[in-house]
Amino acid sequence: MPTIESILNESRLFPPTTDFAQQGNISGSAAYQQLCTQAEKNHQEFWAEQAKKYILWHKPFTQTLDDSNQPFFQWFSDGELNVSFNCLDRHLATQPDKTAIIFESDEGETIRSTYRDLHQRVCKLANALKALGIDKGDCVIIYMPMRIEAVVAMQACARIGAIHSVVFGGFSSKSLHERITNAGAKAIITADEQVRGGKRHALKATVDEAISMGGTESVKKVIVYQRSGSDVPFDPARDVWWHDITQNASNDCEPEWVNAEHPLFTLYTSGSTGKPKGVQHSSAGYLLGTMVSMQWVFDYKPSDIFWCTADVGWITGHSYVAYGPLAMGATQIIFEGVPTYPHAGRFWEIVDKHQVTTFYTAPTAIRSLVKLGADLPEKYNLSSLRLLGSVGEPINPEAWMWYYEKVGRSRCPIVDTWWQTETGSHMIAPLPGVVSLKPGSCTRPLPGIAAAIVDENGQDIEPGEGGFLVIKKPFPSQVRTLWNDPERFKKTYFPQEIANGQYYLAGDSAYCDKDGYFWIMGRIDDVLNVSGHRLGTMEIESALVANPLVAEAAVVGKPHDVKGEAVVAFVVLKGDFPQEDSKAGIVSQLREWVAQEIGPIAKPDEIRFGENLPKTRSGKIMRRLLRALAQGEAITQDISTLENPAILDQLRQAN
Repeated sequence: MPTIESILNESRLFPPTTDFAQQGNISGSAAYQQLCTQAEKNHQEFWAEQAKKYILWHKPFTQTLDDSNQPFFQWFSDGELNVSFNCLDRHLATQPDKTAIIFESDEGETIRSTYRDLHQRVCKLANALKALGIDKGDCVIIYMPMRIEAVVAMQACARIGAIHSVVFGGFSSKSLHERITNAGAKAIITADEQVRGGKRHALKATVDEAISMGGTESVKKVIVYQRSGSDVPFDPARDVWWHDITQNASNDCEPEWVNAEHPLFTLYTSGSTGKPKGVQHSSAGYLLGTMVSMQWVFDYKPSDIFWCTADVGWITGHSYVAYGPLAMGATQIIFEGVPTYPHAGRFWEIVDKHQVTTFYTAPTAIRSLVKLGADLPEKYNLSSLRLLGSVGEPINPEAWMWYYEKVGRSRCPIVDTWWQTETGSHMIAPLPGVVSLKPGSCTRPLPGIAAAIVDENGQDIEPGEGGFLVIKKPFPSQVRTLWNDPERFKKTYFPQEIANGQYYLAGDSAYCDKDGYFWIMGRIDDVLNVSGHRLGTMEIESALVANPLVAEAAVVGKPHDVKGEAVVAFVVLKGDFPQEDSKAGIVSQLREWVAQEIGPIAKPDEIRFGENLPKTRSGKIMRRLLRALAQGEAITQDISTLENPAILDQLRQAN
């Protein structure tokens, strides 16, 4: 297999400021290198030291790593703890009245919850769940709006040792049904409706529809939180109101002490076959990953106002809303709405209003905000910000520069983080007091993370050449297995053809430059083979977005008789949607632009314009749909999670 070619040329460099380097939790390259050397010298001892430093153990562990049944690694397996205790109880003696969550509703209402208040709310629901017959090891589906109650539900499950599986509130009844049946859920926690962008979306009705599809006999109770007060169908034999069951419940609930390897949650992520994969995470290892990354990558300070904009339906909302910030004792923002309602400056308004210091969002949100108003951040006081973050996909260098200059005022480091649902926490990211930043690069692995670029046989690749991104050594926060599917777990993440199944295969293509910086080039299945050249889609997209006319771009391939694959680009312009008589000129201009930025080999064969791209309500671009459109195929998969399904017709007709 020829290596994947890197075609992106990015040379801008932004060293840490003197002030940030001096105050960083890890300050300077010598401190970073010391941690890396320590991890390389004794991998297990390094992680044992972190586990003792960060986690409060009910029963200390004596064995750090059990690798006797590879790749089903176990960490700290004879230790016992409770994750909810580590997130809440540990702070009651030192800072019970500190604000844990500042909640901003869709309508603009602000609700504050202290650590004492949050602890009581979690205990009340935990006691109510136990009274309903939910026990340690039972699975609970959580299908909730993005409110404090979603975090309470997750923490309550963790408190009693129940295994939660959060389903994003934008998923359809069919998607919800798949997850209920695969998990064998005993209970579902939901709401009457969710409110986003001024619109109401039914949740309870969707749960009822999913249950009615059959095979859901495991579900004994449905707990309903009253968000909007709308009338909803109610089965008195099965359904209970959240406020009814918690009203007289005790404010205290003794945590269920569980083994370190006890499953904390499963989270379903899309697979290449379209069948969701139930990623299963442990309790101790997962919690440790979220805590060290809060300390190292986000440079957490007790005075921070932390805001991760992700929904708890995704791994980012698990790690950096529901668990990591609370375990560190942080004050964080939870936002129910969308960045464009009631106006396109809502994100910046919230930063200004609540004096946010750390802001963590997705490149898709950043690019959308550029299109909606590139100068909007200048209308707000963003001087409280000290650190910015990017998550979810590679960030285009030009979007990075806008984020750095317009939002961070050229003074806030950007931590561009690479990690996955399966890794649980950050794997490759700049430590802001250490690493000089390169726009578009996630920079270097965290201490203790043995990331590398290899070929199809698992052999290391020379710097500058693209290949498969792998992690060579086990790490505490990694996925333990796929729920009810251990064979799929082994084949997907530890395939025998790569280093005899010894490495964790991320599924991303990447390359490492001469400075040891990692650059993500896209998913392995998003690599294009154009006239014998293997090109990563992300780099072509970055070149397109660097053009002043372009707000967002997504690139896919389609079969070509001569070249193997043709490059098809879907483009959203910053200005108005192009008229028919102007399209040809813009297409020609963009094709030549890519040729100049990268080379003629990467010129799109076809460019289609849309007012938007097909995205889920969380902002994720549905590339499978774009591939189907490019190839002229009928779209047969579920599109109910799309924010704007009508965009598919526009992109189909744009051909």
